[in-house]
Amino acid sequence: MSNIDRRIIDLVVDISGEDEVAEDLDLDLFEEEFFDSMAAIELLAALEDEFGVSIAPTELDREEMNTVNKIIARVKERL
Repeated sequence: MSNIDRRIIDLVVDISGEDEVAEDLDLDLFEEEFFDSMAAIELLAALEDEFGVSIAPTELDREEMNTVNKIIARVKERL
């Protein structure tokens, strides 16, 4: 696991308040009710602060960022 992966996982855990998301990186954050639209926007802002990666809330469908693995992939695409 890379340092980038770990930092993203830590952000998702912090925002969701759920350690479980670090254990199953394919868990659907919205379906499990760990994330709502406000948490998603908070994550996008945190990703921009942490990595300089700007992702507009309207740029991606929820299904493109609904798991930790997908979030990691989207960030790495933009680095």
